[in-house]
Amino acid sequence: MNSRTILLTGLCAFLAFSASAATGTKGVNLYDWPGWRGPTHNGIAAPGQKVPTEWDEKKNIVWKTAIPGRGHGSPTVVGKRIYLPTANEKKQTQSVICLDRKTGKEIWTKVVHSGDFNKERQKRASWASASIACDGQRLYINFFNRDAIYTYALGLYGDILWETKIADFVSHQGYGASPLIYKDLVIVTADTKAPGGGAIAGLDRKTGKIVWKNKRPELPNYPSPVVFNIGGKDQLIVTGCDLISSFNPMTGKTIWEHKGSTTECVVTAVTDGVRVFTGGGYPKNHTVAMRADGSGKVDWINSTRIYVPSMIAKDGHLYAVADAGFAHCWESATGKLMWKERLGDGRKGGDFFSSPTMVGDRIYATNVRGQSFVFTARPDKFKLLAQNNLGDESYSTPIVCGGRIYLRVAKKGDTRQEFLYCIGQGGH
Repeated sequence: MNSRTILLTGLCAFLAFSASAATGTKGVNLYDWPGWRGPTHNGIAAPGQKVPTEWDEKKNIVWKTAIPGRGHGSPTVVGKRIYLPTANEKKQTQSVICLDRKTGKEIWTKVVHSGDFNKERQKRASWASASIACDGQRLYINFFNRDAIYTYALGLYGDILWETKIADFVSHQGYGASPLIYKDLVIVTADTKAPGGGAIAGLDRKTGKIVWKNKRPELPNYPSPVVFNIGGKDQLIVTGCDLISSFNPMTGKTIWEHKGSTTECVVTAVTDGVRVFTGGGYPKNHTVAMRADGSGKVDWINSTRIYVPSMIAKDGHLYAVADAGFAHCWESATGKLMWKERLGDGRKGGDFFSSPTMVGDRIYATNVRGQSFVFTARPDKFKLLAQNNLGDESYSTPIVCGGRIYLRVAKKGDTRQEFLYCIGQGGH
């Protein structure tokens, strides 16, 4: 089999999966990044892209743009535009920024909400930690304000179309669950220890009307919802609150639900088509593989702390970057450890808050200090290809689309300043 055949085979498989995962989008193409974890919601970029493995302030930088305020949300890239959430804590504003994809120049900024910030915020959290979802017609974003979680819809020119309150919210570690587009719905979660618990809901994309809504346990929890086609049917997977849960994404009706998770998770679940994989960090550290057939069978579990960075499942193996800075590869069916390697020098325990992104057989992972590691994702061996430094701080996941890497970082000094970098082969 030649390289062209391999590429076309991978592309066809990606397209088939993407068609199911991104149902309901219009004007979103294969090489866009329409929301959290990309076109197939699993951190895997479209195949066949040539992106650099090395960069710095001068090398392979296409453009960089200063971003006002603070936010941890990853860029959303659709068509000729890039969308980012940001917040100004001093002014108490939450905004959406639109940039030109080619040049990085600002097209518009819209203040979505002003005032009523809760006083309690985990020191590493931001008021704009969710990523925007785009269906090619509207933008959807979740913000925490007025002691509650709200979902907002904006037009592509920044006009606010609707806002819907999802649930009252008590801040514990902050809030960062991203909205998910599914057919005619946008699905959102708001797990919280607030009296009465949180909620998961399906909203009409055009009107913001709640189509269905399920109560959740009165516990803090942070994952974004995700839909995968498993066993011939679409399943909405939500983990944490001591549960691994599967719902019908159109109705919210429970398909299956079992104990198997810890209380607090941040990772968005992934699947190999048979199992659902998740991790957690409080009150116990764990990585777990549960059958997605409703049996509740746990195929394997270990005590690795995969708490914040989401994982990647591909070709019978599960890849992960632990919070503490170790890259792992397990056999997805058995949990057999294929390899474990440290990324960087391990100072401050590694501190990985963003999730890894895969393109081809390479994984890109960025830590809190703005160090990005590129390594091969093969079960037979680990190979570090590069370590790159940009800025002094990063909580945002790198994305890869259209042959470009987009990375949100901050530079510290007398005044903290965020930037969005566009990284590409040869730079300008």
